[in-house]
Amino acid sequence: MKTQTKNSLMLMLCAFIWGTAFVAQSAGSGMGAYSFLAGRSWLAVLVLLPTMATFDALRKKQGAAYGWPKERAERMTLLTAGLVCGTLLFAASAAQQIGITINPSTAKAGFLTAMYVVLVPVFGLFLGRKGSAQLWASMVIAVVGLYLLCMKNGFGGVETSDWILFSCAVLFSFQIMSIDHFSPLVDGVRLSLLQFIVVAVESTAAALLFETPTLAEFGANLLPIAYCGVLSSGAGYTLQILGQKNLNPAIASLIMCLESVFSALGGWLLLNQSLSLRESAGCALIFAAVVLSQLPLEELRGCKKGA
Repeated sequence: MKTQTKNSLMLMLCAFIWGTAFVAQSAGSGMGAYSFLAGRSWLAVLVLLPTMATFDALRKKQGAAYGWPKERAERMTLLTAGLVCGTLLFAASAAQQIGITINPSTAKAGFLTAMYVVLVPVFGLFLGRKGSAQLWASMVIAVVGLYLLCMKNGFGGVETSDWILFSCAVLFSFQIMSIDHFSPLVDGVRLSLLQFIVVAVESTAAALLFETPTLAEFGANLLPIAYCGVLSSGAGYTLQILGQKNLNPAIASLIMCLESVFSALGGWLLLNQSLSLRESAGCALIFAAVVLSQLPLEELRGCKKGA
């Protein structure tokens, strides 16, 4: 299987996990946003420790390099990557959870968060990345699809939570681009572990400063915290780091915006929620945008010219 195809499939699985996690985040919105984030992040750290050991054992068996970097420069690169990616992830995740806590509409949260699908290539222009006409067309189709899927009654007025969720999309854009920069340079599983240690420490500090977390609160929200910690954080973000390796970040963001589609489909299949014609059209457009972004049109044009 080609590396690009394998990475794209990993990101699709990541989008599926993130899409179904929106329901868990909404269910946990009764507790403080920082407390919820701290709980899921420490749980992710506990999941990633044996995951890292398993990956090391597999690499050792295959005769490949494994373990923490031995060179000081490599260790510093890994630590820098963990701090930068972790801090951006903390800020983005906190903004998302605060926005959902203020307004538990998962549809609007899904749409505004997924706006990183446009922001990543826009910010990429400032870094010298030039998107093709094919990619920009995919972005436009995806945004129209997201609007049809998530915004059933239009925006209905811009609220404080909307600005917070839009800032979340901006921060996720930076996080995606930082992963794109660091993932080819470091071990993906170790980056994921360090990233969540940073998120866990920063969110715990914020919870102690701005909230009054209690054990009873964590007990009452154990299931949503567990789902988000084990799957969305532990598995999902590891898949993101491994899947984004050597993949155009604009295409990566486009694939990951499928989380909105999986959120809607999960509600339809598991919770017997109906999908309207408008929502179905939105799902179809987002899938079409992702497929369009993956088509090797440049190669096909090259073949025709060669013929």
